[in-house]
Amino acid sequence: MADAVRARGLVKTYGRVGRGGGVTTALDGVDLDVPEGTVLGLLGPNGAGKTTTVRILTTLLVPDAGEAEVAGVDVLRDPQEVRRRIGVSGQYAAVDEYLTGFENLRMVGKLYHQGSRRASERARELLELFSLSDAADRPVKGYSGGMRRRLDLAGALVNDPPVLFLDEPTTGLDPRSRADMWELLQGMVRGGTTVVLTTQYLEEADLLADDIIVIDHGRAIARGTSDQLKAQVGGERVELVVGDPAHLDEVRSLLAGVAVGEVEVEPHTRRLTAPVEGGAAVLVRLLAQLEERGVHLSDAGTRRPTMDDVFLTLTGKRTDEPTGTSDEKSEVTA
Repeated sequence: MADAVRARGLVKTYGRVGRGGGVTTALDGVDLDVPEGTVLGLLGPNGAGKTTTVRILTTLLVPDAGEAEVAGVDVLRDPQEVRRRIGVSGQYAAVDEYLTGFENLRMVGKLYHQGSRRASERARELLELFSLSDAADRPVKGYSGGMRRRLDLAGALVNDPPVLFLDEPTTGLDPRSRADMWELLQGMVRGGTTVVLTTQYLEEADLLADDIIVIDHGRAIARGTSDQLKAQVGGERVELVVGDPAHLDEVRSLLAGVAVGEVEVEPHTRRLTAPVEGGAAVLVRLLAQLEERGVHLSDAGTRRPTMDDVFLTLTGKRTDEPTGTSDEKSEVTA
């Protein structure tokens, strides 16, 4: 299977303007390979380098070092040809709200130099595919957020590109709209489209991505399938929900005594989670100790690692926490 996207040693730095000066490294030698007809998920905290990577691969930024090919074309040598072979959907729907859905897609077709008839035919095809036919002739300003996102994704497919770059495509969508978007993306991949996806929704990467790269501080710190990354983290998790928040510290102390990693505490839900070895046996011992101390639990159980656990273990933070070192958000409008 050939690679639809290939990159080696991507580096991107920015000069910091203002007090202190200096240079900020957004990317520090990122490599990636994406076989045709697969989905690569790029995960990382805000500012980790995900959007910078996508902007280089889609010819919107020039790297300071490294090389990349997309759909068999060198990104630096022939960016115009790369643009002909890709579709891009960013974090915010890039649609004209004063045009109808049909007019938006037909306009994109004309920008790709499709004839008027073909542009109109393709617009109608995509409106049907994305369940927007009923709203095709309505101004987009009356569309819901989910409808705008679907229209934006349809616009990225007007030229039927073999490679699609999606930068947090379901940001801001309600759960139902997000599930609908996932179904659409899975259908496109089954049809042979290659997708590079950045996301902060770990469930999204778990469901859609054939391969996942975790980026932090501009570097790829882990790569593998969802199952491989979970296996790398290893172990089971014990989850306890304390009835009285006054007992959180006491339960945390007991859990820390059997944990093989950090004890995670969510005060607002009174939930404590920790990786352990021995799963159910450890849980039974904990329950006996807590009963002796008169500590009431609302819930208790064990589970396998999730992508949230993987991400937290690898980066030490959640996806919505910034790295603290990269200026990706401010410099390139991630």
